Amino acid sequence: MMSEGRPVYVVDGSRTPFLKARGVPGPFTASDLAFLAARSLLVRQPFAPTDFDEVILGCIMPGPDEANIGRVVALRLGCGHCVPAWTVQRNCGSGMQAIASGAEAVAAGRASLVLAGGTEAMSHAPVLLASSMVRWLGEWGRARSLGERARVLMQWRPAYLKPVIGLLRGLTDPIVGLSMGQTAEVLAHRFGVAREAMDEFAARSHQRLARAQDEGRLGEVETLYDRDGKYHDRDDGVRPDSTAAALAKLKPVFDKPAGKVTAGNSAQVTDGAAWVILASEEAVKRWQLPALGRIVDVQWSGLDPEQMGLGPVHAATPLLKRHFLKLEAIDYWEINEAFAAQVLACIEAWKSDEYCRGELGLDGAFGELNQERLNVDGGGVSLGHPVGASGARIVLHLLHVLNQRQGRSGAAALCIGGGQGGAMLVSRD
Repeated sequence: MMSEGRPVYVVDGSRTPFLKARGVPGPFTASDLAFLAARSLLVRQPFAPTDFDEVILGCIMPGPDEANIGRVVALRLGCGHCVPAWTVQRNCGSGMQAIASGAEAVAAGRASLVLAGGTEAMSHAPVLLASSMVRWLGEWGRARSLGERARVLMQWRPAYLKPVIGLLRGLTDPIVGLSMGQTAEVLAHRFGVAREAMDEFAARSHQRLARAQDEGRLGEVETLYDRDGKYHDRDDGVRPDSTAAALAKLKPVFDKPAGKVTAGNSAQVTDGAAWVILASEEAVKRWQLPALGRIVDVQWSGLDPEQMGLGPVHAATPLLKRHFLKLEAIDYWEINEAFAAQVLACIEAWKSDEYCRGELGLDGAFGELNQERLNVDGGGVSLGHPVGASGARIVLHLLHVLNQRQGRSGAAALCIGGGQGGAMLVSRD
């Protein structure tokens, strides 16, 4: 528990706009996104990039030229050969895991300055050759004579060219055989979440993000310039005119024809990156750093992969209990919107005596989360969910929300593919 060690401060942070994938590779790779998100952030610091004790970056699908992408980006940023850098992978929780790992190092006294965050270029997810084609290529490479090559050539079949879509495979749980969208359908059925409620939640996410953009409340976003000279200064998947009535016209995607989860009430496939700078109390004093807030504690939990969307409940509940807090004691919440159904199911689970007794070991319902204090500037449905980056984004933005709205305590949580949940408690105290 970080509250038992040295204080851990978040002194600054930044992120890229989240750019919606549109069927072709986007203008930036995962390392490009991470580099561009951090470049302006580091320029404005009173210390040098070489003063970091380590760099930690979450990422799920780095490209073939991005092995240990954390180190690649650290070197591009000028952190130098002597600053160690590493990459973490906890599916959707990778960005939060990076922050947690950095915070633990600061709390334990092993580090004073850590750059931690997450990145993902989902539009660059690999398209792979089928294993049958790979085997055939292996045989072709071993063939030496014309006769051997003729024999191998006769074995080739057009079906070998069928591609393996890495993104679709990555968003399907290999243990239970369900896509992430199908797990959201499971939760909608279990908790009786209505299609109308999902669409209303999704429309509100877009409206809140549009309002935050118009009012200039997303100061953590850094403008990007691509190789064609085009600039990107805002999350571009937002639909300000979105309404529940319009979303109701969309057909279900994951459980046809009777399902409730649609493209409109699900998180968008998106590219993006986010960082925070973590500092010890000594570093804050040495460089006179202004603090956005403090990392108080973190919790990871496991649950049935079929119901992975309830991860925020399983992680945040023990975290709050450890600090003798109820849901209503938290000023603002950020729960990653993988699916509208998933967030609404979490709210219902906390309200349920049966679920809290049977699954969480509580005496009864844990409480009801006030949606007016949840994702006040939109979430994954409107912003998108670049899986390696989202955990870092929600922590960073939560701290901005607390500062803008004079809140004291905040909780960030997210579900994690494979049946896990992560939650982080932050404070402005």
